Amino acid sequence: MIAYVRGLLTDIDDVSVIVETNGIGYELICANPYLFQENMNSEVKIYTYHHVREDLQALYGFKKKEDKALFSKLLNVSGIGPKGALAILASTSVRDFVAAIEQEDEKFLTRFPGVGKKTARQMILDLKGKLTAWIPDEENESSIFYAKDHTSKERNQAVEEALEAMKALGYSERELKALRPELSKKEHTNVDDYVRQGLQLMMKS
Repeated sequence: MIAYVRGLLTDIDDVSVIVETNGIGYELICANPYLFQENMNSEVKIYTYHHVREDLQALYGFKKKEDKALFSKLLNVSGIGPKGALAILASTSVRDFVAAIEQEDEKFLTRFPGVGKKTARQMILDLKGKLTAWIPDEENESSIFYAKDHTSKERNQAVEEALEAMKALGYSERELKALRPELSKKEHTNVDDYVRQGLQLMMKS
């Protein structure tokens, strides 16, 4: 099993990144490849999951260990394959997903592509109680599974950094100006989450 790949990030496209190490280029399929844009042409460490089927072998790449761990857990749920698991990771944070599982929020889960009520219920049955170790139990209340609100200053700073990252991806000032109010309504936990949300909104526009 390949736990991670460390090397030079040489290429990014809509579905994958390529990391060169020891003269070999590893293609890693990612939920949001452009989250690695800031690492282009520099050394990067990407956690990997080696998925093997009779007709296919593929390496999936993740920025964080918990993303890889959730991907692995999702593959054990009946009705969820690699494509579906990546779609979930592309659409939400691990923290918010765990919150939905623990509070049996089927409405939240059915927002993901290809997830109906039956699959949402299956995810809850298979995963509830198995993911909470990733969320700090600071107040011993059900609400602790949700990300703590950032102050307005912290959120605004994260939004601006996310917009700068998207500017590097080629989006225009006009597009980003229109996007800023929408992103400011979101209460994410970090810049990556805002970039993820921004890319989703741009794809819908």
